[in-house]
Amino acid sequence: MSATTASTSPMSDAEHQRQLTKAVFAATVGTAIEWYDFFLYIVVTGTVFNKLFFPQENPLNGTLSAFGIYAVGFLSRPIGAYIFGNFGDRIGRKATLVSTLLIMGIATFLVAFVPDYSSIGVWGAVILTVLRFVQGVGVGGEWGGSVLLSMEWARTNQNRGFLAAWPQFGVPAGLMLANLAVLIFTKLSGDQFLVWGWRWPFGLSIMLVALGLWIRLGILETPVFARVQGENKVAVAPASEVIASHWPEILLSAYARMSEQTPFYIFTAFVGFFVTVVMKQPPTLALWAVMGASAVSFVSNPLFGAISDRIGRKRMYAIGSALIALYGFAYYGMLSTGNGTLIAIAIVLSLIPHDMQYGPQAAMIAESFPPRLRYSGASMGYQLASVFAGGPAPLVATMLYGFYKTPYAIAVYIAVCSAITIAATWRLKDYTGRDIDAGDGAVRPMKVANAPLVIGLQAVALVVALWGTKVFGLAGSATDPTVVTGSLLFWAVATLAAIFLMKDQNEA
Repeated sequence: MSATTASTSPMSDAEHQRQLTKAVFAATVGTAIEWYDFFLYIVVTGTVFNKLFFPQENPLNGTLSAFGIYAVGFLSRPIGAYIFGNFGDRIGRKATLVSTLLIMGIATFLVAFVPDYSSIGVWGAVILTVLRFVQGVGVGGEWGGSVLLSMEWARTNQNRGFLAAWPQFGVPAGLMLANLAVLIFTKLSGDQFLVWGWRWPFGLSIMLVALGLWIRLGILETPVFARVQGENKVAVAPASEVIASHWPEILLSAYARMSEQTPFYIFTAFVGFFVTVVMKQPPTLALWAVMGASAVSFVSNPLFGAISDRIGRKRMYAIGSALIALYGFAYYGMLSTGNGTLIAIAIVLSLIPHDMQYGPQAAMIAESFPPRLRYSGASMGYQLASVFAGGPAPLVATMLYGFYKTPYAIAVYIAVCSAITIAATWRLKDYTGRDIDAGDGAVRPMKVANAPLVIGLQAVALVVALWGTKVFGLAGSATDPTVVTGSLLFWAVATLAAIFLMKDQNEA
């Protein structure tokens, strides 16, 4: 309670700036640590886990199985968003973020001690799956809180895009740290990397978690949440309330992420398998190139967040989505040459059109929800995309390449995702520069007349997609390519139709 009192008491400009800087730093560092934990699994999936936990399968099926466990961490992210969204909107942003960091850190640390297939058979994969699920729950509650911790300390309405982009900076920072850790222990362990070298980056993560906890415990609660508490407007069941009142915003936020999250995990997770196994390049090439892409994101994420403060979130976001649809074809054109230099350039540049969306994304999503429901709404909108965008992306990419033997099938997949994103972004309201903290009336929920039709259409499309892909091919390698591709296209067309039906009656 003392933190809340301190954050609502009058502050000088200098003191507010100091607290803002501390909050942005705590959000960014904590997010970087959590994403380091989450990305470690991704970095070693296609080169380590497929061999140690699925040695009885051929390389393609082993990679599919390893990416299947990888996807579990995405399926559990909306669960974490729901659970910790409730806490974040009831007890505060700061306390909730301490909890998510602990959960994520402990699960990652324990991965270092999981026995492989040669020791306990399939139980190693089972334990890995459970820990990956817990990781997903932790990271599911992290993003919304870290963004609000930064954004809700803004003094004006003119720089929310820039401030909210800093926690997004934690993603490339975590990605770089994860790749760097794997590179270092690859060098140190040599031919023993598959024996013990891969375990050290997971084990040492506990030290980063301790650092993150120390930083986060030293910050104040955000003034916006403190005001909600002071006015006795704290929601009793915020997650349930925001689903009932703002479900269109949650769905549209998730669909808006299709061309951001899907290519990101293709460019950073699937790329390791494609460059190493398909193009027969050294494993370190993809690692170094992804680190280079992460370094570029250090600049591009806050830059595009700041630009969105000038030209509008939706405009900046749509430009990035259109460019990434085109870049997918150029990306695989360069990778397919087999030239190490062109491969590296393609990977390093790949996150620029992604960051055109990811930079303004945090503010665009968070601004769509009122203060008393913002943690829950923003978290669920952001994390729901993990179920049909980031989670399946490497699996779908692996299957498409296996079916059609050309990476351009994956480029088409990215372009379809862009079409969905542009449509969803068009439907969302743009609150750039507007006061979103003046009460619940400042952010009005969308009123959709065709709600039953929209929800029914999406339910049918989801069932068809799951049936056609046998839950993304995990039932076996004999899945019919025509059925898989057709079911995914049906889902995409049905999603576009649902988005076009989601017209806000308040603007009619």
